[in-house]
Amino acid sequence: MKVGLDVMGGDKYPGAPIGGAIQALKELSSDDSIVLIGDEQVILSTLAEKGGDPAGFEIIHAPEVIHMHETPTRAFLQKPHSSIAVGFRLMKDNHIHAFTSAGSSGAMMVGSIYSVNVIQGIIRPATTAIIPKESGSVTVLLDVGTNPDLKPDVMYQLGILGSVYAQYVHHINNPKVGLLNIGEEDIKGNLLCQSAFQLMKDTRDFHFIGNIEGRDLFGDKADVVVCDGYTGNIVLKALEEIYYILKKRSLVDDYFERFNYENFGGTPILGINAPVIVGHGISNERAIKNMILLSRDVYHANLSDKIRHSLIEINNNT
Repeated sequence: MKVGLDVMGGDKYPGAPIGGAIQALKELSSDDSIVLIGDEQVILSTLAEKGGDPAGFEIIHAPEVIHMHETPTRAFLQKPHSSIAVGFRLMKDNHIHAFTSAGSSGAMMVGSIYSVNVIQGIIRPATTAIIPKESGSVTVLLDVGTNPDLKPDVMYQLGILGSVYAQYVHHINNPKVGLLNIGEEDIKGNLLCQSAFQLMKDTRDFHFIGNIEGRDLFGDKADVVVCDGYTGNIVLKALEEIYYILKKRSLVDDYFERFNYENFGGTPILGINAPVIVGHGISNERAIKNMILLSRDVYHANLSDKIRHSLIEINNNT
């Protein structure tokens, strides 16, 4: 399995991506490899600085960079030699089997839709966040920013995507799906939550347990929590800041250390035809390493096929 890594993405490129790739290579099996995508001279000089062996990687030259401030669609189309555009061409040609970047998440989403395509039946792809539970397991929260405005049918589909991801990548059997709301009662929430609840309440497509509140995110009540991307992004950024405040005040213990984004590396874009992993823009070497390892796990879980088969089974049962 070949993982393509955008070396020119993120706030700390090229050092963090190259350093993370060197670390990840030590943990990958002999059947897995890393393809470094970016300016060849920059890659070679950075490998030399960090003591990496160029012979351990395949290097693909891509001299252009899509910056965070650029309009994603325009930049992707106008910069065909950018590391992101080249990475998606490599994926489309089956030269790499997974693609990961800490660069422009908008450009990664555009590339996914243009080059990899959405799984038939998926209304909108989604991204996730992992929230550690006190019990040692995790909660999958989605969506966390890809879709700020959603309709009830998309919220319903997030329950399917989150369930498949939780089961096959995080190994949670029959994951419990909750709808994030301001109360547990059936009639609680805004019009979106009320409508989504009505679609979910009698479903057999996933294990729906009803509404949950914010205080339930860290316990075992739910394994997958569904919300719109606007709400999910606020939750995610608030948790990140709480972690940094606790760490600054030396109040981080083993549990709270699990909130460090570096542990998870990134999120797959759920609902597309191949493994595409998006990392935090501030990703350091450890985060990049874990992002590459997550790419491997998503690929070997055949996640896209699992989602596709779930949709086919659901359609056959309706």
